[in-house]
Amino acid sequence: MSERIGVLAGVLSCTFGGAAAVATRYVALDLDPAALASFRFGLGFLLLLPLALEARWPQGRDWIGVCLLGLLFFAVFFVLYNLALAHTTAARGALALSVLPLVTMALAALLGVERLTPRKTAGVLLAIAGVAVALGAGLATAPAGAWRGDLIMAGATLCMALYSIWSKPLVARSSAIGFLVAGMGVGAAAVTTVAALRGSFAPVLDFTLAQWGALLYLGMFGGAAAFWLWIWALQRATPTRVTATMTVNPVAAGVLAGLLLGEPFGINLVLGVVAVFAGIAVATTDSRLGTAAQPPAGASPSRASRQSIA
Repeated sequence: MSERIGVLAGVLSCTFGGAAAVATRYVALDLDPAALASFRFGLGFLLLLPLALEARWPQGRDWIGVCLLGLLFFAVFFVLYNLALAHTTAARGALALSVLPLVTMALAALLGVERLTPRKTAGVLLAIAGVAVALGAGLATAPAGAWRGDLIMAGATLCMALYSIWSKPLVARSSAIGFLVAGMGVGAAAVTTVAALRGSFAPVLDFTLAQWGALLYLGMFGGAAAFWLWIWALQRATPTRVTATMTVNPVAAGVLAGLLLGEPFGINLVLGVVAVFAGIAVATTDSRLGTAAQPPAGASPSRASRQSIA
């Protein structure tokens, strides 16, 4: 039962993340990427801080790593993420991001952190090839220059994968919620400072009620609820099962963007989602037993416990 609840929490987290892509897309053309990240994680930090006060926070020199990773993820990654969604659709951006678990797996192998087996390699190649075909096939109905947003999102995915890998020892020495909130606070402070110095907050004075609603959603659900649910899910289900729910992200983004923004959500995107799900299934199951691979006894929750829904 706990395992099922954990997976359901992962699904809800990814649904919030997919909707956050739509909210970002709605205001991305009117607000600087740094200002967007400031609203999302400034409010997210304030909402999550009370939950983290009793948790173990990073200690000593670990703060150096926490600050650098906080800047990499909550500043650099999300500035790229917001910039990407100013060029491509919410569904395409979410689909490109949904290969994160497999990109993380491949990078971990290149950095010598994890062994990439033939089965994992096949899963990575299957998902990435499926996404590439899906995005290429949908260019005809995508906004002009959508390929630029797709490439920027690919770069953002690399940033998030590196964050997931390098954060493992820091989380082990503190706690998931303590590490998350500390890094979010650092990233939020950085993007807020940059946005303020550039005068990027000026456009919000002319925002409509709907645009303010999108910003509040990003902070409350895309910045706080989605991240907290992800951590909560990983405490009750295996990382591989929770990570597999990331395929919900582009589906939620595509459906909501189609209803609210009139963006196309064709068969090519459906096939891309299927390819990602199949790739994760191949890469994270045991070929002999057909069950999800379990982490070694006594091991920490692994890279997936640091992956978050964008």
